Amino acid sequence: MSAPYQPVPVQYGGIPPQQRTNTLAIVGFVLAFFFHIGAVVCGHIALAQIRHTGEQGRGLAIAALVLGYLGLAITVLVLVVWVVLFAGVIATGAAGAASGSF
Repeated sequence: MSAPYQPVPVQYGGIPPQQRTNTLAIVGFVLAFFFHIGAVVCGHIALAQIRHTGEQGRGLAIAALVLGYLGLAITVLVLVVWVVLFAGVIATGAAGAASGSF
């Protein structure tokens, strides 16, 4: 007669540890749509932390930097255009007032 069936114990490795995403990378990416300077600051700090700790989120940090710097450049460009146009309107108004025509 053969021996009764006995199941072989299976050893499971368990759940592999989850890679954490850097929190500042996420915050910087969200801030890139509202507060450009904050996105740039958080993006640079997140890249330094990711390099040190090996966390996930390098792509988010780089995206925060790109969007943050792009938003800053557009904001500066709009402000310069606005100031130049506003200065032109004031100069035209001052010239018209000096000549006595309204």
